[in-house]
Amino acid sequence: MPSFRSAEPERALPATAVQSRILLQGIDLAAEIILLAIPGRLALWLQLPGGTSLLGLAPLLFIFAIFYFLLIMPQQKKQKKWQAMLSELKNGDKITTSGGLRGTIISLKDDALTLRVPPDNIKLEISRASVVSVTTAEEGK
Repeated sequence: MPSFRSAEPERALPATAVQSRILLQGIDLAAEIILLAIPGRLALWLQLPGGTSLLGLAPLLFIFAIFYFLLIMPQQKKQKKWQAMLSELKNGDKITTSGGLRGTIISLKDDALTLRVPPDNIKLEISRASVVSVTTAEEGK
């Protein structure tokens, strides 16, 4: 009977296959440590395959923290302040829209308001989202 084995010798696995196998073993080890809660082996989980550690992620986390405190958090504060300003609109407030129109509020609806725009006292209906700034009647005097 003929043998179905090839005459070529078996080749070693490529480096990527070995690395992926090591990575999967590291993930299995991490899952085992987390599930079994073995406190002495937590250091093994922190050590990733290939000699790198999770401390290598520290610069990325530091950069994210900087972005959060310098960009995201101030934008959220500004958004909350703007939402509060929109909720406090009332008749008689003088406003400026994002398009540059200046007028006095004469009526309010859920998502729209009606403006009286000088000098001809034209009535315009605009959305609340287009309001940029408010000058109340008391502040103007």
